[in-house]
Amino acid sequence: MQLPATYDDLVAQANEQNLYEKLVRQLNKDFLYANIDLDFDEQVLPSSLKLLLQETVYKLIHEKFADYLNLLYIIDVSEDKIKQLDGSDTLKLSEEVTFLILKREWQKVWFRNQYS
Repeated sequence: MQLPATYDDLVAQANEQNLYEKLVRQLNKDFLYANIDLDFDEQVLPSSLKLLLQETVYKLIHEKFADYLNLLYIIDVSEDKIKQLDGSDTLKLSEEVTFLILKREWQKVWFRNQYS
């Protein structure tokens, strides 16, 4: 599996394989496990998904850092990749973390689809 390099690539791959709704469901499931009140409609537009997710990550970083760390743990985002990010600009950081979250969720959905 080759991971997408951009958000648009990720959405394109998900749509090509008819897995976009499963990606949204996986996000909803992991946010529920992390006890974060965010529930996307399965028909949410990709642009809205990205913006809402990024806004939530930004708020978590600023207001509920422990919940943010818990979310990253539940989703299983690589700690090494998080450490490589520049944390000086929180807005940029939230954008990069959002993409890491989506890539990890995409991996889960893709593997489950391939091997089930």
